[in-house]
Amino acid sequence: MTTQTPIASLTDGPVPTTFVVNVLHAKPGLQDETFRLIQDVVRYVAGAKPGFLWSSLARSTDGLTVVNIEAISGAGDVDTFFADPEFQQRWARLDAVARHEFHVYRVDDLVLPALTAS
Repeated sequence: MTTQTPIASLTDGPVPTTFVVNVLHAKPGLQDETFRLIQDVVRYVAGAKPGFLWSSLARSTDGLTVVNIEAISGAGDVDTFFADPEFQQRWARLDAVARHEFHVYRVDDLVLPALTAS
């Protein structure tokens, strides 16, 4: 029997993790295209960059924004991603459909719901 080590899991305390948060403000009527393009970028990184851990992509219900919350192995991964010409080409496509920004964060706290005794 082969045992596979999970690449992502939840814990009961903060684990040093680095996140990239991309906020993409879609041009009117282009939220779906914005989502498709950032999905293409993230899937490329997931398949090509060892620093990638996982990503969560979401569309706002008001049709205005798309968010990518991406866990990476360290802040230096961002420079590695942007040094890749293929990544740069995919990322540049976003300029036609959205105004975008990103920030890099380090986890400092983890808050979980209180458990009630049954």
